[in-house]
Amino acid sequence: MAEPINKRRDPAIRLTMMPRDTNHHGTIFGGIVLSYIDIAGGVEAVRHTGHDRFVTVAMKEVIFHEPVFVGDLVSFYAETQKVGNTSITIRVVVEAERFGSRGQIVRVTDAEVVFVAINQNREKVSIHVK
Repeated sequence: MAEPINKRRDPAIRLTMMPRDTNHHGTIFGGIVLSYIDIAGGVEAVRHTGHDRFVTVAMKEVIFHEPVFVGDLVSFYAETQKVGNTSITIRVVVEAERFGSRGQIVRVTDAEVVFVAINQNREKVSIHVK
């Protein structure tokens, strides 16, 4: 698999997965991971532009390569790929450090997420990169 996108290893978000997030197979729901991908992408969009309101308009193909388990420390690395007039595309890479196996890190998935900048009236607005 490819190397993580953020060479500084500074994730947009990092958290430990809890029992409330598991399915009946004992692994973390894919939807939980997707929601954190969305949050991490939003964090990067704000950091990159300084604009504070975005809505998600697309999340491109997401393939899970490894499961996530309770106790795993999951990192969501985000990087801006493209900035348009009103939209921004962010790539998010998800890695899990296995609980109890210090240092064992697996690539879980990655996704390309497209956000559109909006104003307080939920209307599209132009992005001005800081």
